[in-house]
Amino acid sequence: MNQESMSATRDALAQAGHVSFSSLFPATRHGAHTVRHDAEKWLADHLPPEGHESGDLAATASLLAAELTANAVLHGRVRGRAARLVVTLDATAVRVEVTDARGERLPAKSPSEDGESGRGLLLVEALADDWGVRPHPPGGKTVWAALRR
Repeated sequence: MNQESMSATRDALAQAGHVSFSSLFPATRHGAHTVRHDAEKWLADHLPPEGHESGDLAATASLLAAELTANAVLHGRVRGRAARLVVTLDATAVRVEVTDARGERLPAKSPSEDGESGRGLLLVEALADDWGVRPHPPGGKTVWAALRR
């Protein structure tokens, strides 16, 4: 997609009340940390400040982005492949999506009792109004969480 068509698409989405942040990041702890902070800045620019109901929404979306990007690094990393964080705002919801290269490693809806991981998804379940996972061809997955506005 060239710069002109990207701009036209962004303008059309903005007019429809739909804007999004999208960034590839290295599937490393530092990459996840950096993209999460970039998304937090973007959310601060697009939602009212803390203390307002939507400010709390920004904080919750930031927590979801932190957990999902950390999970992509921990469970979805493939050497040499990047992950992607997308945060979308529209009139009804904030949606956080993270795509990684490990489609065969799907998150469990609840952790096993003796497992050492999976607890972060309990946080996602508690914070999000809805969440799930879908395949991302040719072999990855996208884990998403949605917050109603």
